[in-house]
Amino acid sequence: MRWRRGTIVALCALGLAACEDAAIGYRIAGVNHALVLERQQPFPWSEVKQAVVVSRLPKCQRKYPIAPDRAEMTPMKVYEAGDLLWALEQGDHWYLASTEDCRLQPWDKPDPQALGTLVGTFRHRDGVLVFESALNPAS
Repeated sequence: MRWRRGTIVALCALGLAACEDAAIGYRIAGVNHALVLERQQPFPWSEVKQAVVVSRLPKCQRKYPIAPDRAEMTPMKVYEAGDLLWALEQGDHWYLASTEDCRLQPWDKPDPQALGTLVGTFRHRDGVLVFESALNPAS
């Protein structure tokens, strides 16, 4: 009886180890101006819920749910698309974020010439959510 309880506890711990609750930001100009990607997976068998926080404090800060992802993260590229304007690409999903008024909207048919410079990519590296800068690869 005792070994059953220990086995059940060990299996539950292994199952929950696959869950995720993480966030990482791309700092645009200090800690008050950023894009933050949040990922939450409450159970190993559930989809990963995602959100983007668009922030330019003290003016505004808003959180927007975006398309769910799988546990093996689809990298999200971030492009500078204009003054206080950012294009986000994750697989087939595109978003346009404005840090002028903290808005985010889906972008159905992006014009490749409107993307601007790639500034970096949100991704998993060694099991941790990171933002890899394209402008300064060391960060």
